[in-house]
Amino acid sequence: MLLAGVPLVGGDQLLLHSKSPILLFHTFKPIVNSPFIVRSSSSSLKEPDTSSSSSEADDDRKLSSTFSASVSFPPVKVAKRVVLVRHGQSTWNAEGRIQGSSDFSILTQKGEAQAETSRQMLIDDSFDICFSSPLRRSKRTAEVIWGSRKEEILTDSDLREIDLYSFQGLLKHEGIAKHGAAFNQWQKDAPNFNIDGHYPVRELWDRATSCWNKILVHDSKSVLVVAHNAVNQALVATAMGLGTEYFRILLQSNCGVSVLDFVPRPEGGSPYICLNRLNQTPSSPISSGSSAGRKASKRIVLVCHGNSEGNDANDTSMDMLGTIQSQKTAELLLDLKVKSIVSSPRIAPTETANAIARVQEAADCLGADCVPRYVESKQMKDLDVSDILNRLKKESVNSSSLQSGWVNEFDDGLLTEIWDRSGTAWKSVLEELSNESEPENVVVAVSDPIVNIGLLGHCLRLTKEWMGSFHLDAGSISVIDFPDGTAGRGVVRCINYTAHLGRWSIPITRPTQDDEEF
Repeated sequence: MLLAGVPLVGGDQLLLHSKSPILLFHTFKPIVNSPFIVRSSSSSLKEPDTSSSSSEADDDRKLSSTFSASVSFPPVKVAKRVVLVRHGQSTWNAEGRIQGSSDFSILTQKGEAQAETSRQMLIDDSFDICFSSPLRRSKRTAEVIWGSRKEEILTDSDLREIDLYSFQGLLKHEGIAKHGAAFNQWQKDAPNFNIDGHYPVRELWDRATSCWNKILVHDSKSVLVVAHNAVNQALVATAMGLGTEYFRILLQSNCGVSVLDFVPRPEGGSPYICLNRLNQTPSSPISSGSSAGRKASKRIVLVCHGNSEGNDANDTSMDMLGTIQSQKTAELLLDLKVKSIVSSPRIAPTETANAIARVQEAADCLGADCVPRYVESKQMKDLDVSDILNRLKKESVNSSSLQSGWVNEFDDGLLTEIWDRSGTAWKSVLEELSNESEPENVVVAVSDPIVNIGLLGHCLRLTKEWMGSFHLDAGSISVIDFPDGTAGRGVVRCINYTAHLGRWSIPITRPTQDDEEF
């Protein structure tokens, strides 16, 4: 049975609520084979030891350096979903002024409209509680989204934006003029950025952990948190065990929605944690704009093929729902000039890739002067892990839906094979993107969700243990920009974006108010 539900972000269509076992989102239980580890360039708030050798100091400044430490969050009694929303555009956002934790800016007219769009998107969700930053731009956004709900909005000063001290209130050129070296470090080495005797990003990560301790002990199942760009980045990163070197890697746009699921462990202790989606925005995720304040000419779009028939023991075509999803995805990418599409050789990914290619090639033929756009399409064997999945001999495995506990089907050896193959595929996709003859290059990679999860993991320089910490739906897209070229780090614009699917999408929040599980 199909039920009309949550309105589509940025549109007037409705998302689809479904009782289908393929479409219904169940409680997620990721794999954890080792203690939860934080990847961080530093976890200390102390002044760095200047007595160390220059080579050691250089190593400390590298973004790829890591610091391992045990992280423990309060246990949860039942599955808890936390929806993070960044405030709408503020007056200082529009001016390009550094806000930090100052409270002088308010929402612009555009910001009010963005907040209203978020309200419509989340209107049918049965949130138990709303936490908000006390700053006016965030609190106003929370009030708009919360609407007529009777429960009180709880403000928490730890949800305020990053403290930037002497930088606050300055325009970019003023920051360069007044704090040249410090401003340069803020732009290029934020985790080690020091101003007025403080390390703002390190302090923010510590504050985000404190926020989670308060949010998770609250007696609630569904929580709305309305805050800011940097603090929402820190909340996502600390929940997943990622350190300060991930600052500006996980994008948070105005009124962008990110969703995290916390699932109790049978033995108790720190919960399983899954990032269900990142930065689902009121505007299109492929629209022109900057990534963490920098323009990017290289982009990878990871596309999960449309819903397919049967399971991964069979190489089958997409069903009717999958065909609609693939067409919706092709239309979303219409305004991108895709240079090449690589796909798994399996039937469903190939059908999705062909749908995208047809729309791309016809994109410039809408007027009288028709000049077909050429898109190179190729199949990439390393994007296919069906041979590994088939060795499970499990009829229940369907990577186009990744049902609850999917990773429990894999022993460590098989998971390692999938991780290694996706690593090889990631290198091949990067090579496709790094074509020097194309100053601007967009590569679309189409595969199964499980492969795209592996690609995301390699992009973020994680290990296989993190694979269970992501969720991707059939028909979703994830967008990665490379503002420093393919040799630099990828900036993730969104993960598991599905708003373009309209009524053919998995809902952002709970399927229905009556379901006990997500």
